Amino acid sequence: MKRCRIAVFGAGAWGTALAQAFSASHDVCLWGRDRVHLGEMADRRENLRYLAGVRLHDALAIEPDFETAAHRADLHLVVTPLSGLRDTARQLHRLQPATPLLWACKGFEAGTGLLPHEIVAEELGKDAPCGVLTGPSFAAEVARGLPAAITLAAHDPAFARHWIGALHQPRLRLYANTDLVGCEIGGAVKNVMAIAAGVSDGMGFGLNARAALITRGLAEIARLAQALGGRAETLMGLAGMGDLILTCTGDLSRNRRVGLALAAGKTLDDILRELGHVAEGVSTAREVVGLAHRHAIEMPICEAIDALLHHGLNARKAVELLLARDPRDE
Repeated sequence: MKRCRIAVFGAGAWGTALAQAFSASHDVCLWGRDRVHLGEMADRRENLRYLAGVRLHDALAIEPDFETAAHRADLHLVVTPLSGLRDTARQLHRLQPATPLLWACKGFEAGTGLLPHEIVAEELGKDAPCGVLTGPSFAAEVARGLPAAITLAAHDPAFARHWIGALHQPRLRLYANTDLVGCEIGGAVKNVMAIAAGVSDGMGFGLNARAALITRGLAEIARLAQALGGRAETLMGLAGMGDLILTCTGDLSRNRRVGLALAAGKTLDDILRELGHVAEGVSTAREVVGLAHRHAIEMPICEAIDALLHHGLNARKAVELLLARDPRDE
């Protein structure tokens, strides 16, 4: 396998974890917006803010200058929150327009409702060499070298195969897909479902209720993905079912923790302040409901969570409304 120069943009938990994972086989540099934070990471060889307890590889370069990080890279990997994807992609295209781009951002752009690949297409053009990394993967486990499997989705199958060959590792296995819509819908909407699962568990509704919620949540995700041009079978794989199950059941899930805290009666502002990380499902819920209405798709779980997060609905009432829905064919 040829050794590559990879520039990772975004020094949060997931960006650091991917930089750590790939630095075992490649020359990786990690850039972030906060120079003080990066300086602490370089000195301590640890991301105390987002991945405390994980010693960074000695070979992993911490780079505070954006242009230096981008220069001569074989691959740009953007792992900012979704709100930073457009600006980062635009800057990279200006500096290194021919360099392939991967992103690991999830959600819908606030205001436009665009998926990540649509944002990138606007900034780089529809034929740019690019793709998304997504799937069931907690940053803390990947950073520690625990086994995980994720999806690399790209419109160009040859692009996907090439970068899977370059990035695939025994403990971080990559699988190819060409359905960006399905993969990105799965990665975005599962965060809303994780909030719902947290609320249900926090209310003490039990494992049966959680299983029902995950199953019906997957049906909602598949309906939206198909309406936007995705493939149903994609949602049966890592980017759909796999990511959904992990995020709804794993205690490391930030979105699940939001749901648990809402069930305990905490306010959303207090929850997000205490969390200290981005919980993508909070903003995604609003965008998903808007898309569902525009496409005339039934998404009752997402609607209940949006009402809970943004329209003052009581947590117990939100779950009771879902349980009180009329019987119907599966």
